Amino acid sequence: MKKPALLLSLLFPATALLPACGGDNGGVDRARLSLFGSLPAHMTHPDTGMPSDDLVELGETLYHDKRLSADDTVSCNSCHDLETGGVDGERFSEGVDGQLGGRNSPTVFHAAGHFAQFWDGRAADVEEQAKGPILNPVEMAMPSAEAVVAKLKGIPEYVEGFAAAFPGESDPLTYDNLGRAIGAFERGLLKPGRWDDFLAGDDDALTDAELAGLNTFLDSGCTACHVGPYFGGGMFQKLGLVKAWTDLADEGRKEATGKESDLHYFKVPSLRLITQTAPYLHDGSIADLSEIVRRMALHQTGAELDPSQVQSLVAFLATL
Repeated sequence: MKKPALLLSLLFPATALLPACGGDNGGVDRARLSLFGSLPAHMTHPDTGMPSDDLVELGETLYHDKRLSADDTVSCNSCHDLETGGVDGERFSEGVDGQLGGRNSPTVFHAAGHFAQFWDGRAADVEEQAKGPILNPVEMAMPSAEAVVAKLKGIPEYVEGFAAAFPGESDPLTYDNLGRAIGAFERGLLKPGRWDDFLAGDDDALTDAELAGLNTFLDSGCTACHVGPYFGGGMFQKLGLVKAWTDLADEGRKEATGKESDLHYFKVPSLRLITQTAPYLHDGSIADLSEIVRRMALHQTGAELDPSQVQSLVAFLATL
């Protein structure tokens, strides 16, 4: 596993020529903002480039279609609702027959920009990730990839849609192509905030309280993990890095790799849309943003934040 500092330098090289400060920016040193970088216009797949409109349209239809589940009751959007920040707001999402998953469903917004998918990083990209829940017996519970393809081939609109999205292929309606289509749609799911206006040079985009929160964020050790344009999603980190996390039953990445060195390591979540995506952590065990901010500072950096610092950080996080 790469050391965090090396991994960060590879993923998020310093941005070139940040905009000059044009007014009162609350004493923020803009040179320090090179840790973040701007959101891309599109989270384009490195191998296939920009998707066609037909591919994105197909992916959007599949994303919302409950027929991808065994009993036609669950879609991707059921757990990652695009109208509510890309989450369902539940500690554990409900799958077929009311079954509950074992980890909290994170937001789908900006996920395509992360270096790996799922809390344990077992999928490399959103194209691979999209195929997992459909076959998961607790989630969408389809019995096999072949059963999914057979079901979709019985729907004329999908036969036509796959043919348009994958022109020239003799058999375009495949399970891998389903993943590619959903991934193509998800790669357009970006939500810029006022932070992005500030990063682009607008010193009036953030309030004094939010600027103070930014300085607290920079000074409190948060940037050891939450960097890059997504404020996370770029590394694995141990939960309880400095101070052990109590009652941590989930083995984290170890479940995917079998390596003892990965015990209690999880993908660092993005802080984008964090005010809209409670509850927090892999197990959804903390519902209050102030509480998770306080506890993460203590357990990950050893910092004991006072209430004003916590309030400051929460104010800043709302700009994301």
